[in-house]
Amino acid sequence: MPIASDRILYEDEHLLAVNKLCGELVVKGKGKVGKLPLLDFLKQDYPGIKAIHRLDFETSGVVVFAKNAEVERKILSNKFDQWRKTYTALLMGRIAKKQGAIRKKLPARERGLVEAETLYTVLDLFGNSTLVECVITTGRHHQIRRHFASIDHPLVLDREYGHGKFNQLFRQELGFSKFFLHAAEISFPHPMTEEIVRIKAPMPKSFAACVKKLRTLAQ
Repeated sequence: MPIASDRILYEDEHLLAVNKLCGELVVKGKGKVGKLPLLDFLKQDYPGIKAIHRLDFETSGVVVFAKNAEVERKILSNKFDQWRKTYTALLMGRIAKKQGAIRKKLPARERGLVEAETLYTVLDLFGNSTLVECVITTGRHHQIRRHFASIDHPLVLDREYGHGKFNQLFRQELGFSKFFLHAAEISFPHPMTEEIVRIKAPMPKSFAACVKKLRTLAQ
């Protein structure tokens, strides 16, 4: 069975962009079992497809794949130059500043610390949480989750970097169990034509439902 057509956000002869669901793996990972990872599922219809970046298991939104090794090589050799990734996230607490930048080094996958920058804009304030749009100019492991945790505003319901007591109360009051982080938009120069490609993914229904509940409670 091919991937549902409404999950394909962009496609040409070189690239495929898919709307990843929360609770879905992009590639095989340790400790996660269940349905087939997205890459393996797509290989049934796109045999030469390559994963060029990933999203966390619980993160939803735009994932871009290269349809062959040449396209993958071009993207990787350019080190994702001019790629811009925009996310929507729900954070613990109320952030006072309407806009800000978090510039803190983060652990690399191998060793040492590497530069990392997350820019954010507050979209809405609720009783004890904040909806933000954030842009990452670097792509470090768990960057958004780690950066917001470092300023005491971790993602709501994030079991790894979040606040246990707050998460427990949030689950009890609103009935949700997974953190809300959505890759809403990616823009980048096309690896073959160099034209700017802009791809958007709609907010998941559960995320939208949570925001609606929070707005109602805040009234």
